[in-house]
Amino acid sequence: MYAQAFFVAVFGLAAIGFGVVVFRTSSMVRSALALLFSQTAVGCMFLAMQTEFLGVLQIMMMATEMSIMAIFMVMFMMDPGGLGGMDMSHQKRFSIGAGVSAAVVAIAVALLSDWGPVAEQVPDAEAQTRALGMELLGRSMMIFETAGITILTAMIAATAVAIPVKNLASKDNKEASE
Repeated sequence: MYAQAFFVAVFGLAAIGFGVVVFRTSSMVRSALALLFSQTAVGCMFLAMQTEFLGVLQIMMMATEMSIMAIFMVMFMMDPGGLGGMDMSHQKRFSIGAGVSAAVVAIAVALLSDWGPVAEQVPDAEAQTRALGMELLGRSMMIFETAGITILTAMIAATAVAIPVKNLASKDNKEASE
């Protein structure tokens, strides 16, 4: 029990630390990697809490999502490496105030809420994963299928836009004239 709480705390602090790094760096790529590490730490928290399915799902989704985001930033950003010294934070005072206020409210809710009794009997991991799968694939199947097709279409369209078009007709005319 103590080891589990220790690892949840360590991964929680890592998630917060990398979350701070997201906003402290001037590089979009480093920011994306810090966000990846932060979300991976959240996935590791799930693993430490013995929710293997959610932990692995979180890590796999974030790794794919952040990799794609970093690739698009390198392709389309003017200065993805942050060498130009751009400032990525806006409205600093308001942002700090909003962040501190949200943290205070979240801590107050966590500490002052009545969370109810601790469950005395819970299903094993296989039963929990099966119930979660039935919930996701039951009433939410159409939503997930639609989202998957939409994301695939967007990835194909973005790749098609990024690939330069070669004009074969003008190349054939040049070869014929020579």
